[in-house]
Formats: sequence, structure tokens, C-alpha cells
Amino acid sequence: YTHRVVHGQKGYHGVATVSRIPLREAGRHDWQDNGEARHVGVELLGHDLVIENVYIPAGGDVPDRDANPKFAQKLDFIGRMTRWAEALHRPTLLVGDFNVAPLDCDVYDHKALLKVVSHTPLECATLGDLRDSHGWEDLGRRFIPAPERNYSWWSYRAWWRRKDQGRRLDHMWASPALAAQARAHRVVEETREWDQPSDHVPLITEFEL
Repeated sequence: YTHRVVHGQKGYHGVATVSRIPLREAGRHDWQDNGEARHVGVELLGHDLVIENVYIPAGGDVPDRDANPKFAQKLDFIGRMTRWAEALHRPTLLVGDFNVAPLDCDVYDHKALLKVVSHTPLECATLGDLRDSHGWEDLGRRFIPAPERNYSWWSYRAWWRRKDQGRRLDHMWASPALAAQARAHRVVEETREWDQPSDHVPLITEFEL
């Protein structure tokens, strides 16, 4: 992967896109207006394809806009993304850690997590507005249809595997025309058992471009 576009802050936030195909940076958006490195877009040269890589804020612990500024920032971030997505016109792949598990079956216990940040009704509805703004197709649920188990994140606690308390926080969404070219999708869950792993696991989607 010799082609790289990186937007990061040392020891803090960051996003990166690496590729075997030549690419060029297509933009950076600061949807919080605070300088955090949470988005970078790239264009694949020789292909009519844009990849938008985003890291949506986690939102803190309290699901209340007034009591928790971080939660308000998260909702506003997604709202600004929604307005941005309405104007997109090229085949686009939107990927990243969205920090929202939008469907009832995207978490291990829907009722228990209704008041937990990442699965509150307000977050799910706000992310739904983003999905509808461009007609995005959720590739994770196209290839692994609801209500099948589909998680991308587990706690670092030692019992994570035994209890399987996962959430689907990471997503790949495609523009309608690009979604038609998707051929396969999988969650690389085995990486969660590596030595010193991330608490997130990779997603892989195959396209016929």
C-alpha cells in the first residue's frame, strides 16, 4: 500500500486512507469547527470514485445535549455531514467509525442500551437522516441482513468474547451507483483475538469497478 493520505493529530484523533491504486486528497472537513482531525476524502485516480473517511465523535457518557457538550457536538457533527452529503454527486464510499449502532440488532441488548451513548434513539435517528440525505446503502446490512449478528466493536474487558457484548459502530456506506458494484462484504472478527488488538475490527468490501 504505497499510496497514503493521512490527516492526524499526534497522540489524538486521526484518519488515514492507504491504497495500492494511486490517489489524491480530495478535501478535509472540520464538522466540529474545532480543528480535530476527523475526516479526509480521497479520489482514486483512473476511477470515478471518492472515498470519504470519517471518525465521528464518541459523544461522552451522558446522552443529553444540554448536560453533555460532547453529545451535542456529536449530533451537530452528524447534522453538518448530512447537509454536506445532500450535495454529493459522484460515486462515493463513506467509511469509518461512526460511533453509532443504528439498528436494534446492531447491539447485544437493544433494550439495555437505549440510554447508552451510541445506541440512543436520538443518535440512531440523526444517523438515519445522514443515510437518507444521499440515499446511502449500508453495505454491512446488505450482505449481512438484519437481524443477523453483525458487530465491529467489543469492550477491552477480559470477558468480551464469552459475553459477546458487541456493537456495530463501524460502517461502509455507498452511493447507489457504487453500491450496485459491491460484490462481497465481511467483518474480520478474528483480529480481535490478536495480541494487543484494537477494540474495533476491520471491515472488507469487494467491488467490481
